[in-house]
Amino acid sequence: MKTLLQRACDRSLTIATAESCTGGLLASVFTDVEGCSRAFDSGFVTYTDEAKIRMLGLPRQLLEENNAVCRPVALAMAEGALDKSLADITVSTTGFAGPAGEDDEPGLVHFACARRGRETRHREEHFGDIGRGPTRIACLRTALDMLEEMMD
Repeated sequence: MKTLLQRACDRSLTIATAESCTGGLLASVFTDVEGCSRAFDSGFVTYTDEAKIRMLGLPRQLLEENNAVCRPVALAMAEGALDKSLADITVSTTGFAGPAGEDDEPGLVHFACARRGRETRHREEHFGDIGRGPTRIACLRTALDMLEEMMD
């Protein structure tokens, strides 16, 4: 984490998060690192569909036509955070950290990472029914990997 933030500082890049299933965990971890606070711009915790619409500007139709846990929503969240912040790079998480609805897969998480002037990247992970806490920690690792890749 510190290495990632130091790389962002060295490159004068800032990061924002758009989180659903991680509930602000990513933003919290970024603010735990001393000496690199200038690399973190903002965090959007958008757990509900309404929050995604209001805070990130997702089209209501996108959420009505798709489950909130899908590739198009993850991409829109990352791009919405880029639009609503001053950050250079954003990462989003949307998924099922634990058991949800009858047809929902525990541990299914969609991630997206956006950077100004570049194509937004997506990743889908199937962590399994490992529990909410372990899923959120696994999400941290994936999100950090994606941010690392986007810095190059």
